[in-house]
Amino acid sequence: MTEATTKNDAGWLSGEEMDAARERLPILYVDAVPVRVDDQGVVTSVGLLLRAGSDGLVKRALVSGRVLYHERVRSALLRHLEKDLGPLALPRVPPAPQPFTIAEYFPTPGVTPFHDPRQHAVSLAYVVPVEGDCAPQQDALELTWFTPQEVREPTLLAELANGQSHLLLQALAHLGV
Repeated sequence: MTEATTKNDAGWLSGEEMDAARERLPILYVDAVPVRVDDQGVVTSVGLLLRAGSDGLVKRALVSGRVLYHERVRSALLRHLEKDLGPLALPRVPPAPQPFTIAEYFPTPGVTPFHDPRQHAVSLAYVVPVEGDCAPQQDALELTWFTPQEVREPTLLAELANGQSHLLLQALAHLGV
């Protein structure tokens, strides 16, 4: 078995294959809003990543990523949370997670509030309580915890890319905070 076959069998596509798929198919993603909660389950803080985009700009972002072929949504959530927040983040993802909304990202701006210039993506969005120590990994430069009031500030919302500010506000409304 070749390395390329092994990667494809594991759910990975080559760069060329992924580009071709993105031109023809909606791609399934997960978005996660990491939160800290108190003993009564009240959200005390919301975590936002700081990332350098492919355009060279540094923006705030939610945890986000593709669901791989033959991967359960819960597994994808855990994989992306660990990838972005570190292995000691201790996210509390339930056995059967339910999204608070579904976001459709389009390559054409203005179709929905969500925009991804690379593709049409459908993302299942979750709020995930995190209990452990977070240390940003891979392309995440920093993780900052904000109060629910601070993340509503227009200047902070403007730092989120691709319409994720709308997703964050939907998460807060879903939580009733």
